[in-house]
Amino acid sequence: MLSTYTQLGLFLLVVLLLAGLVLALPVILRPTGISPKKPNPLKGEPFECGMETIGPTWIRFNFHYYFFALIFLAIDVSTIFLYLWAIQAEEFGKNGILAISIFFIPIVIGYAYAWYKGALQWK
Repeated sequence: MLSTYTQLGLFLLVVLLLAGLVLALPVILRPTGISPKKPNPLKGEPFECGMETIGPTWIRFNFHYYFFALIFLAIDVSTIFLYLWAIQAEEFGKNGILAISIFFIPIVIGYAYAWYKGALQWK
């Protein structure tokens, strides 16, 4: 049976080989003619969910969606961690409460800052 360090070394070797393959893949495929920069009229056509687009294709995107998505993601992920912590809360004791407080304080401060700056107000 392999030791822990041997398994770790093999894992790192596989990771490095796969990363090298991913980085070398564009260089390897360039002579085959497969290139994303090769112009083609089909690539320039607008595409939306398998159908032709309705209305203008290039419209201004309201950047407030980004703020809402970012705040939602932070709160959503922290809720998942809170649920997992709550399942084992009795086993953690006071150290668990301290750890979850340290985890949630930056999230609450960030949310309060976004609220104070008006990032959550739709204008």
